[in-house]
Amino acid sequence: MTAAFAPFRSLRNPTFARLYLAQTTSLLGDALTWVGLALLAFELAGSNSSVILGGALTLRVTAFVLLSPIAGALADRFDRKLILVISDLGRMIVIALMPFVTQAWQIYGLMFALNALTAFFTPTYQATIPLVTGKDDYGQAISLSGATYETLGVLGPGIAGGVAVLIGARSIFYLDAATFLISALLILTLPRSLNAPRDPTESSSATTTWRDVRDGTVRLWADAPMRYALLLEFVASVTGALVLVNTVGLVRGSLNLGNLEYGLVMGAFGIGATLAALAAGALERRLPRTRFVLLGAIVTTLAVILANLVGFAPLLALWLVAGAGQNWVNLPTQALIADRTPVDAQGRVYGAHFAWSHLWWALAYPLAGWLGASFAARDFLIGGLVGLVALIVVQVALVPRDLERH
Repeated sequence: MTAAFAPFRSLRNPTFARLYLAQTTSLLGDALTWVGLALLAFELAGSNSSVILGGALTLRVTAFVLLSPIAGALADRFDRKLILVISDLGRMIVIALMPFVTQAWQIYGLMFALNALTAFFTPTYQATIPLVTGKDDYGQAISLSGATYETLGVLGPGIAGGVAVLIGARSIFYLDAATFLISALLILTLPRSLNAPRDPTESSSATTTWRDVRDGTVRLWADAPMRYALLLEFVASVTGALVLVNTVGLVRGSLNLGNLEYGLVMGAFGIGATLAALAAGALERRLPRTRFVLLGAIVTTLAVILANLVGFAPLLALWLVAGAGQNWVNLPTQALIADRTPVDAQGRVYGAHFAWSHLWWALAYPLAGWLGASFAARDFLIGGLVGLVALIVVQVALVPRDLERH
């Protein structure tokens, strides 16, 4: 029981505690954003609202892939506190404009701006965790952040839906904007020692920025354990996209069940991810990080392969396991970057990782959609086998020689 609460020990660090609270507040804002966006899209487009939501998700991934490497490079050379505050205040302004939207193109523009700012906030936040917690605690701090992300992923939409009932679909964006303001104010209370150490003679030119962007990607791919973990994240994105895109068809179509059962299945996926994040924090010093990543990739892939073959109750158990596997891939990879990257280069590597990991999802979402449309009765089986083949290739061809040490 004590081990399960190990990640919470990181909150004894007052700087991280405030940083964590700011991130948690902004994550609640994200939940309000997507519920409010769904309601607004339906108000504008009715039954065609899925087109708007699909476009918004595409713009989200596009912003992350294009801008997060630049954000990571800037996080190594400028005040991270300033980057975080500007990102939060920018998101506050964008969200505050959402109640005035009357056309779909306005949603697209605002959503790209919002996610462009998130592309600056998230890698900077990830790179700041090891900086403020130190070597002994950053694994637990990353796990706690991951567990909170998953918990709000499960509970946030329900909270946001209840708020929307009370204050209305458009008014929810004002509360949403307030969460980003609160996050910015919390970050302003942090000490000014959030800058990564850097050479004072280093230039701040655009040429240097692009050099740092390239350096982040080179470091990520040149290091064997980080490259191995990143490629296993591709495996996790294939299975994760199947879960997010095709579960509704499996539950509502193949199993002929209702919305309640669909909600329970997706809730099981989120709960599994949350519990796995806490477990990763408790066990992160007992298992090599690459072994954790491999275990997660195996677990989530095998769970998805079986989905077309089972009924409702077994599916709940499988999605619990699949959610756990997702976080056993993703969170140790973030800690591995901190392990293997000098402090003065962590921002650019986290930025590169954020871009590449979201590029995997940009590839996996269309694959999941095509499988669901073309092979509805066997989509999880075929997609899971695709993930399994990718896993085997990575394990045979690209596994680090000294896997047990990382």
